[in-house]
Amino acid sequence: MSSKIALLVKSMEQGQAQVEQHPPPPPPLPPQSPAAEQQWMGFSLLTVAGFAFLTFNSVMAVRRSAGDLATISFVGFSYVDLVSLFYCLRLFEKTPAESPRRHRIKTAVWLLTTMLTAVFSYKVAAIMPFPAQVLVWAMAGATVVGGFYGFFLRSDDQKA
Repeated sequence: MSSKIALLVKSMEQGQAQVEQHPPPPPPLPPQSPAAEQQWMGFSLLTVAGFAFLTFNSVMAVRRSAGDLATISFVGFSYVDLVSLFYCLRLFEKTPAESPRRHRIKTAVWLLTTMLTAVFSYKVAAIMPFPAQVLVWAMAGATVVGGFYGFFLRSDDQKA
């Protein structure tokens, strides 16, 4: 019986020596989500497709404007404003909550949103009768004031 135990101990020691010579393989990498795999220059493919669609539509609107400077200016301003807004939102999401830079980015987001609201309200109000114009501008004003309150006046304690 003791010889069997000795053989078992010896085989275990040899197995341990083999394990020491050949370390175990590294654990497999965690599976990545499909969204993480579909990246292009740090952006998701959906984001790239959205910007391509926005760019294509902006170019087509300028081409159809027949040289109308007001329309070209509106489309160009809206495009630059939207791209700047999305860039600032991306920066805002990546900036740590304690950073003083975050407040400046939040201010830029609010200003870009306000400008976009004003430009679109101007275009919509231009084709409406006077009572509807008043309603459009009142809604735009409420949106701007509500955004200001939500971004700057309401404390973080109240948001939770």
